[in-house]
Amino acid sequence: MTAGSGTGLRTSGSGIWSVGAALIAAVVLAPLVAVVWLALNPTENIWPHLISTTLPRYFGNTAYLAVGVAVLTAAIGAGSAWLISMYRFPFSGWLEWLLLLPLAIPAYVTAYALVDFLDYSGPVQGALREAFGWTSARDYWFPEVRSRWAAVLVLAASLYPYVYLLARSAFREQSGGSYEVARALGAGPVGLFLRVGLPLARPAIAAGAAIAMMETVADFGVVDYFGVQTLTTGIFTTWLEAGNAGGAAQIAGVVLTVIMVLLALEKRSRRHSRYYQSARQPRPINRTELRGATGWVATGLCLAPFTMGFVLPVSVISAYAWANPEAWFGPGLSRALVHTLVTGGAAAVLTVLAALFMVYGVRMTGRRLPRTLLPLTAVGYAAPGAVLAVGILIPLAAIDHRLADAILALTGTDPGLLLTGSAFAIILAYVVRFFALAQSAADSAFGRISPSLPMAARSLGRTAGGALREVYMPLIRGSVASAVLMVFVESVKELPATMLLRPFNYETLATRVHEKASLENLGDAAPAALLVMLVGLIATMVLARANLTRRR
Repeated sequence: MTAGSGTGLRTSGSGIWSVGAALIAAVVLAPLVAVVWLALNPTENIWPHLISTTLPRYFGNTAYLAVGVAVLTAAIGAGSAWLISMYRFPFSGWLEWLLLLPLAIPAYVTAYALVDFLDYSGPVQGALREAFGWTSARDYWFPEVRSRWAAVLVLAASLYPYVYLLARSAFREQSGGSYEVARALGAGPVGLFLRVGLPLARPAIAAGAAIAMMETVADFGVVDYFGVQTLTTGIFTTWLEAGNAGGAAQIAGVVLTVIMVLLALEKRSRRHSRYYQSARQPRPINRTELRGATGWVATGLCLAPFTMGFVLPVSVISAYAWANPEAWFGPGLSRALVHTLVTGGAAAVLTVLAALFMVYGVRMTGRRLPRTLLPLTAVGYAAPGAVLAVGILIPLAAIDHRLADAILALTGTDPGLLLTGSAFAIILAYVVRFFALAQSAADSAFGRISPSLPMAARSLGRTAGGALREVYMPLIRGSVASAVLMVFVESVKELPATMLLRPFNYETLATRVHEKASLENLGDAAPAALLVMLVGLIATMVLARANLTRRR
């Protein structure tokens, strides 16, 4: 049952739930509508200037990164998922879950670690100079670390788990009989992958690669640190440096268009594909034992992305934190931690509550408007944080000034900027950005409950709110807690929206890491980076445990 199917609980009072669901959808969609309106009606039209100067470079670099990351994540994620699903080799049981851990590490932290590891003063070039007797950079050639290829490598190492998780599930849902027939017809290991496994798992791989591409387009921390000018960095440059909010909105409109095109292409690629399973329980795949050198090669292939995406950043950042213990007591760290907990916690609770209300309201009423708006609210997750910041801050600032003027006229006291001068705008951005996560979790949780239970509660005189409180909530509290945790973690890691929307002198852990690392001060950045990674690691372990529970 989906959110639009209803639950058989519709009453005359269900209009309140319908109106509430529509209002929540309006709040979530308003920043995106604002971006489109601002892009089409800028105070100063700089389209000719953008097209003739910076926009081609922004667009070219963004396309290069997106395509490169899509290819790498598809290869790494699908390849490792195939090895884990089809073979047994040394440490394969551990690697099955270790390959998920790079999800816990923000890509910008991996970028800082890679530069520190490969830069001129890092251990790699230092070891080369020591081994060959080189005394300066003129004595040898080494590839430039702060470049587009390095950005692709870092983003792929951080984002491949999206493909891996989906591809692994797709491979395991396939029938072992298909592979037995293919082997009987003479297909070898490569033939099994190319002719049977890959075609059947292609929708899952394409979906994971599309997510990775959208995250790449949205990224700011990695490309800014590597000095790669993309559409997202263009928003920052045009808005903060050139002071042109209309131009920033126009670039944000381009980013939003790119995201919508990626979503459309991903759906179109699966439009004519149909994959069915037998009504019977499919025969499980019998994994092949890889022995000797072949098994260790498989282990090495799976270890490589895990090492790059998790071991390297954790090792480098931990080493800096260990070598600089005084940084844990540095000015601003405790305040950044409090700000992070407040904004992330408030956003997580509000997002999940709004999602529960909206999904339940749609199920209660089944009316066309909220049912139509429900899937549209998922678009916010695809929109980059910088785009949402444009759509939130510009209209909100205008409302804020009018509100302050009205209070001043009524009371004679200037209240200042109540909305943009506080954490309100940051929390709103988090709610819009991650509403899809909470909505998906709520819809899935409600769908697992038999309609007979709330119907029985209503027959016993419970109101719609009472049925939600006394029947649904006890049964879905595990899913609700997971949704709160996931939204909180994503809020902790969010960088571009936080940087654009935070009030003056307002730091979170993410902005502190970025600012310290931008000044090449990894020692002071390390404690905040470790805290961000710890939060992400907890969430990833919860995700892995939930996945294991579903398999059982």
